[in-house]
Order: sequence, then C-alpha cells, then structure tokens
Amino acid sequence: MNIAVTKAIRAGRLSVLALAISSLAPAAMAQTAPAQPQSPPPSQEDAAAALAAQLDLPADLKIFGKADPNVRKPTAIVNNAVLTGTDVDQRLNLIIALNKLTLKPEERDQYRMMILRQLIDETLQIQEAKANEITVDPKEIDQSFGSVARRLQKTPEQMRAYLRQVGASERSMRKQIEGEIAWNRVLRRKVDVNISEEEAKAVLERLRAAQGSEEYHVYEIYMNATDDRKQEVYTGMQRILQQMKEGAPFDYLAKTYSESSTKGQGGDLGWVRIAPGILPDEMAKAVEEMQPGQVAGPIPLSTGFSIVYLADKRKIGMADPRGAKLSLRQITITFPKGTNEAQATARAGQFAAATQTIKGCGDAANVAASQNAEVVEKDGIVIGDLPPALQNLILPLQVGQVTQPFGTIEDGVRVLVVCGRDDPPVQGLPTIEQVKDDLEDKRVNLRANRMLRDIRRDALIEYR
Repeated sequence: MNIAVTKAIRAGRLSVLALAISSLAPAAMAQTAPAQPQSPPPSQEDAAAALAAQLDLPADLKIFGKADPNVRKPTAIVNNAVLTGTDVDQRLNLIIALNKLTLKPEERDQYRMMILRQLIDETLQIQEAKANEITVDPKEIDQSFGSVARRLQKTPEQMRAYLRQVGASERSMRKQIEGEIAWNRVLRRKVDVNISEEEAKAVLERLRAAQGSEEYHVYEIYMNATDDRKQEVYTGMQRILQQMKEGAPFDYLAKTYSESSTKGQGGDLGWVRIAPGILPDEMAKAVEEMQPGQVAGPIPLSTGFSIVYLADKRKIGMADPRGAKLSLRQITITFPKGTNEAQATARAGQFAAATQTIKGCGDAANVAASQNAEVVEKDGIVIGDLPPALQNLILPLQVGQVTQPFGTIEDGVRVLVVCGRDDPPVQGLPTIEQVKDDLEDKRVNLRANRMLRDIRRDALIEYR
C-alpha cells in the first residue's frame, strides 16, 4: 500500500465525523453580510452560442415526449440496490438538525435531490469495495459511531435517541460510515501516487520566494453568462445570495448552482495567492478587501459572474495569530422575558459604555457588579476556534482590552476581556516531506474523483 494514500486518508477523512460539526457547510456559512454587489453590465445582443457550436446543437430544437428528464423523484435503484424516500429524508433531517437550518419547501426539494446524489455515490462506493472483496467490520463502524457521538458530547445511546428525535436513524449514519471506510480502502488498494524530490523542492522554492505574503482560502460560485443572458444570470445570483442570508450553506449552493470545475468540491478553490494568472483580476481585488467569513458578489467577469466566500487567510511561512491561546473573562447581561428590541438596545448601550471603561481584568468584577452582570472565566481559548466575526473583534486587542458587546435578546449580550495571550510559535516553511504529503493528498483526491466518475458511468441507475 502506498504511504501517500494512507496519509491522505488519515489527514481528515472520515467525513461523517465532520458531519458532526457541519454536513454541508465548509466550516462556515457566510457569517457576515455579503459585500455590496457591483452593478450588472447592460444586456447586449447575443454575441455567440459557443457551447451550442461545441456540442453541434441544431438552432431550432424540438423536444419529443412529455417527461422532463430534469425532474426526478428522490428514490432510485442503483445496480439493484434500492434507495428509498425514507433514506433521503433521514439523511436530510440529520443535516437540518446539525446545521440548524430552516428550509423553504423549494429549498427542501433541492436538498433532497442533492442528498440523493450523495446516497447514490455512497452506494456505488460500497459496491465497488465489495467487488474488490473489501469488507468493513461492524466493530469499526461502532467505533466511528462512538466518535461522532463524542464530538456531539453524547454517549452512543444518547446519540441514537437524538437521531430518532430529529427524524434520522442510526442505520443511515452507520451506512455513511461504512461507505467512507470502504471507499478509503479501495483508494489504498488502487491509487498509487509518487512525488519526486525535484518536484517537492520546486514547490518549496516557490513558497520561500512568497514567504510573508498573504494567501487566501477561497470558495466560489461561478455562472457563465453570454451577453444576452447577463441580466438574467445576475438576477439569479442575487437570489443565491438571498438563500445564503437565510442560512443555506455556501458549498451546498455551489454544488447546486455553480458551473465551475470546483462544483464537486463545494466551490473550494483551496489556498491561493493574489498573483497574476491565479485568480481573475476582478476576483483578486474583491478577495484582498474581504475579511474571513465574508461573501462578495456577484462579481462581473469576462465570461460571467462569480460569488466568492473567503473562509480564511494567512501569511505564508509565518505564525498564524489566530493560533494564539487566550485567557478571557466573559461578562454577560441578560434581558427579562418580554423585553422588546428598543429596550434591549438601550440596556445594551448602557452596558457597552460601562464595559469600555474597564482597565484590565482586575477591574472586570467591579464593572460587572455595577451592571448586575455575570462573570465567567474562560482559559485556553484558541482564537481560530471562534466564529469569524468574533475573531475579527479579538485579533487586534491587547491584554486588558475589551471587545465590543455582542449577542441577542434571547441569549443576552456579553463582552470578552483579554486577560492573557500566548502567541503561537513561528512555524516557518514546511519541510520537503510536508510538501510531498500535501501534493500526494491533492493527487489522491483527484484520482478518487476520477475513479468515482468512471464508476458512475458504468452504473445502472433507475430513478423511481
């Protein structure tokens, strides 16, 4: 077995464990308001039908038959394995519960179709493993199920009860676990990746030349737009932004609507630098002006529009300040039941004025007492583990300083006082072995996607 495949698989892939945090969202769903969209270019005469020419499509199409091939009911038979509506609903209910989503009926239908595609792939992966005489011991599934439960701070029995409560099932989760373990073993057996020393050294030299410059973890939703469709596509992307505001995860929307090659990865472009040829100039400019957690778009490009989500940013070969561990004091006020927004705003304003007078952690208890507020100490908090908006509040603060107030009427309003800060050590550039691991990981994933694509092509799938 190739060590590269083993490392790539171990580097983060029992995705059902990630599901315990978020099934469809890329660690965050655009947590801040989208940046102001630019005005769409004016609609023009149709310049060319490039795609139609490539596919040799007739200019005057006639549709035969009544059935719409794009309308599918969420049940299917995959090489004689039956996927039922119950299978789809149970997986959907779990995703809704874990991500705390509120879906409109049409959004729920879109999710169901996306989940059906995932279940089809999962079934094909299990079938491919069995065809290669690869089996998964039920004890391994038990172990992974227990890991998911622990991440949700539950015992296995509590996890089973939780799944029943939200309309999911243990059987559905166990099948997902089985599919992931089985597919990983198929990859171990079939994928062989070798990275040369020279290739790794060349990558390391490029990193050394870029050391200290910023790189960005970017997601995109791209839609092509010919001149005659620009207004239509722009309007459609505005609706996508509205779905984000209502809680739809970015990568779900990318998998559903994007026309980019990154669609299958939820729009994930990975870590990129702002350099010629890496991102279109319009996207690069928007990304440079964004903070992690923000969305910008629709951004006009030469061939269409993009919506971009900045998940994270860092400096190459430098210590990440978000790796700092903090000692904090949290001061919280709560509102009596029935408090309206105006009353809460006024009370929060008084609280903000009082807490901004705090002069170090030794003063926090006195100010809290004057505000009838609760004080809680929190140690060992890693900045990068906080929500992006809160990271942005805390990053510039020095020891003894206080955040702006944040919260809700239901949960109360609070501030954080920085009492101590342990900055992370400077990590420097990766080693040759780390560069090799990263390159191997990417190529294993590429091969895996190609294998699954070929398996889909040979499969017999009947929608019911």
